[in-house]
Amino acid sequence: MEYRFVTEWSFRSPLPLVWEAVTESLHWPSWWKGVLAVEELAPGDVNSLGQVRRYAMRSLLPYTLTFEMQLAERVPLRRLRGIASGELEGEGIWTFEEEAGWTQVRYEWKVRTAKRWMNVLAPIARPFFTWNHDLIMEWGRKGMERRLRLLQEARKVRGGAHL
Repeated sequence: MEYRFVTEWSFRSPLPLVWEAVTESLHWPSWWKGVLAVEELAPGDVNSLGQVRRYAMRSLLPYTLTFEMQLAERVPLRRLRGIASGELEGEGIWTFEEEAGWTQVRYEWKVRTAKRWMNVLAPIARPFFTWNHDLIMEWGRKGMERRLRLLQEARKVRGGAHL
């Protein structure tokens, strides 16, 4: 079964800080509720292209979803595109824009479920899978807000030390 989700976030934070929080996904479990683990399987090249990471996520549904993501495109401070495999197959695209002190983040997730039981249950469970995705992304937005506040405070302290 195929799914297409679009999530949009807006943060009153400089784009480089938002970019850093998203691209350093190994740290997501420390601030993104529902992200249980992120493991690097392959580092990729000097620009991280080809990098492969395994993600384990769980919301309130009684199932941990695991998939791998290979970084296929990286345009610094603008765009990331990854190819998913495992329990989900497809692609995820992060895009970033900054205007007047606000950073806009858009995540487009075009995937299909690869587990037979998910496909069999999809006609009935689709609303639950959609709710599950939306909940995890809302947890991500809230966690990102907290993470950005901490990063901004840390940079102010470091910047103030040099004055």
